[in-house]
Amino acid sequence: MNADKACRLSVDSEYVELAVEVFAMLAEATRVRLILALRDGEMSVNELAETVAKPQSAVSQHLAKMRMARMVSTRHEGTRVFYRLENEHARQLVADAIFQAEHTLGGTPRHHHAQAEGGAA
Repeated sequence: MNADKACRLSVDSEYVELAVEVFAMLAEATRVRLILALRDGEMSVNELAETVAKPQSAVSQHLAKMRMARMVSTRHEGTRVFYRLENEHARQLVADAIFQAEHTLGGTPRHHHAQAEGGAA
């Protein structure tokens, strides 16, 4: 991938430690679910809480951490706060992690079936 070269992905990259922090941020199931919920567009805290079946207060705490990590950003509309993914990278990380998880089950993962049929993974 050309992006690998452009970003100087090497063992001595200055971004390795920051990448570890990104993985630590995603090492929580609720945060992964929030990213999956936001992959198609912005949602309010109430919508997100309902979607991930967690209390609004817990979701708000996760979103605050994700906002500090610049994974999500907000938009205010009156008293409501809407969240959206800051960029496509968190979505892609979660998708790739799920694809990797599918490999642990053995056999041909579902995402390979989609690729073989000409669909998107």
